[in-house]
Amino acid sequence: MANNSSNKKLVPEAMDSLDRFKYEVASEVGVNLKNGYNGDISARDAGRIGGNMVKKMIQQAENQMIGK
Repeated sequence: MANNSSNKKLVPEAMDSLDRFKYEVASEVGVNLKNGYNGDISARDAGRIGGNMVKKMIQQAENQMIGK
């Protein structure tokens, strides 16, 4: 059976930037992440971080489209 994982890294070079972005957003929403494993944070906090990351990325993409 084929591996249909959606977790493939399309741009592996971007992982460091996304990791820094994650810590920046976590700080903004008041979630303290530690370096390495953070499996002990609540699903709610993880969702706040991920949701705000997506929101900021969409805003940036929209701003780039308007600027063209």
